[in-house]
Amino acid sequence: MPFDSPREACGVFGIYAPGEDVARLTFFGLYALQHRGQESAGIAAADGHEIRLHTRMGLVNTAFSEEDLARLPGHIAIGHTRYSTTGGSRQVNAGPFVARAESGPVAVSHNGNLVNGENLRRELLERGISLTSTTDSEALTWMIALAYGPDLASRVRQAMARFVGAYSLAVMTPDALVGVRDPLGIRPLCLGRLNGGWVIASETCALATIGATFEREIEPGEIVVIDAQGVRSYPAPEPQERQAMCLFELIYFARPDSLLMGERLHLVRQRMGAELWREHPVEADVVIPLPDSATPAAIGFARASGIPYAEGLIKNRYIGRTFIQPDQRLREQGVKLKFNALPEALEGKRVVLVDDTIVRGTTSRPIVELLRQNGAREVHMRVHAPPIMWPCYLGVDMARRDELIAAQMSVEEIGRAIGADSIGYLSLDGLMRAINLPRSRFCTACLTGEYPVPVQMSLDPLPARSRAPEPVLTAEQEGH
Repeated sequence: MPFDSPREACGVFGIYAPGEDVARLTFFGLYALQHRGQESAGIAAADGHEIRLHTRMGLVNTAFSEEDLARLPGHIAIGHTRYSTTGGSRQVNAGPFVARAESGPVAVSHNGNLVNGENLRRELLERGISLTSTTDSEALTWMIALAYGPDLASRVRQAMARFVGAYSLAVMTPDALVGVRDPLGIRPLCLGRLNGGWVIASETCALATIGATFEREIEPGEIVVIDAQGVRSYPAPEPQERQAMCLFELIYFARPDSLLMGERLHLVRQRMGAELWREHPVEADVVIPLPDSATPAAIGFARASGIPYAEGLIKNRYIGRTFIQPDQRLREQGVKLKFNALPEALEGKRVVLVDDTIVRGTTSRPIVELLRQNGAREVHMRVHAPPIMWPCYLGVDMARRDELIAAQMSVEEIGRAIGADSIGYLSLDGLMRAINLPRSRFCTACLTGEYPVPVQMSLDPLPARSRAPEPVLTAEQEGH
């Protein structure tokens, strides 16, 4: 993933399947969700009596060995793959989290961000709870573990009343699996079946990877409890006046083969590309994507325009994550490490380069220069999302407002800054035509500044990284 794209927070997975190797299935489910977080991975498993946990920094394929999976017996498991939005990139912040209260242990995998996470942390510390991490996810886990109620769903509902922000959760007790989605439905969560068992996951692509069948999406505000008695749904107690699914799940985050809101995202993104052509036509010889995330939109742009589609940039998928390099010179060099141009596809041609977003603009200029160095006569940038002008406080690392190029420059100025011959962004109206659903169902905060929940605009969107102290590791968080 190029550095100048927004970065998703996490992927969550859960399975209740007696008789199956649930830890192994969770491993492969997380593998399918790797695009949602690359900093750490973890699995917790339950056998009806206790919960065992393994977490480690790094990608899924390096975080677990056969021995690690063998130490996670049981018939229930949850998994987590993380990119940090609160707390730093440290072992103590790797999920899932386990809280051991008097009512018994609870494990939670969390995708999202609580805007009141710091308040919850302070409250827990005042109650004498020893927190081992710097994340809102641990606070959320403890709030569930300490909640009161006649049954598990009631306790989860009580805790939800304290949460402000985005959360899709896989919650596990020694004998039950629970799927939870926040009342606004900001982050996705789906339900699937595997033989006689059940699966919950951030995206349907994880279901397909393990051979599970998609049943439905978990609704905003819904709690789904799975245990020996079967599956029980607890809808939101009050009808939701609005929803706020993150638009960037459809634009960029979720895998193109996933189903979301009833549609295959590859097709939705093709329609974004077609709308982009209608709004910003240009005379050109070839349409190329910035691989891989912009490929469906580039296909749609080419089909709508009649301009041939081609591969002009080849992505080296094994070079590593260039976005972790802090120095600007190294970031720009990272573009050349991550992408190679095909001169034969570019020589003497007027090129349309389709990208999904421009956040800071730091990689767009080097890529435009790379195309020119390999023979492109003209480079016309087309972006299949509106300009990002506001930071995200709900689970996406989108940069501060003073880092967002569209908050500092006009579209024409951005085009000049990145060295393109022309530039065009898909409008919000055009985006909604492509999605073909009401705007009222989505969060548009990063595009319009209209947040679905109250936020403190004076705060850096990632406050805990810079100011919270890192605690000493505990044995459980070390993954032993």
